[in-house]
Amino acid sequence: MPRETGRTLVASNRKARHDYTILKTYEAGLVLAGTEVKSLRAGRVSLVDAFAQERDGELLLYGLHIAEYGFGSWTNHQPRRTRKLLLRRVEIDRILDRMREGGLTLVPLSMYFANGWAKVELGLAKGRKSYDKRQAIAERDANREIARELGRRLKGARPRRP
Repeated sequence: MPRETGRTLVASNRKARHDYTILKTYEAGLVLAGTEVKSLRAGRVSLVDAFAQERDGELLLYGLHIAEYGFGSWTNHQPRRTRKLLLRRVEIDRILDRMREGGLTLVPLSMYFANGWAKVELGLAKGRKSYDKRQAIAERDANREIARELGRRLKGARPRRP
């Protein structure tokens, strides 16, 4: 059977992009059990409330929920177990230095398969206040309205009056 190529999205964490300002993103592998991979391929994963932290010089992913595999037996995994992230030592050191500066956290943004390997996209993030969230929503709505109006003008339609 030929090896799969390309990138297949499994899950994304839209709440993280709303609650945090993403400063930099990283791609990391995961240490997974066989039944976890099968569950991932079925799309049975939730990134909500997941985060990464350092322990003993390694980055670990906490709170990631991968549902038990339906056809698994006694070999099934714990759904919310702590999973090790696979990154190069240089990247781990850079991330830890930035996190120690204060106010930054590491959140998973999406999970996907890249060339057959399970990967997680991590974002180095700073928490937003509620007024920042409202401001971001207002800015996004304004940009959407500008794009609509520009599209209307390019098509030759008359501009709308408020």
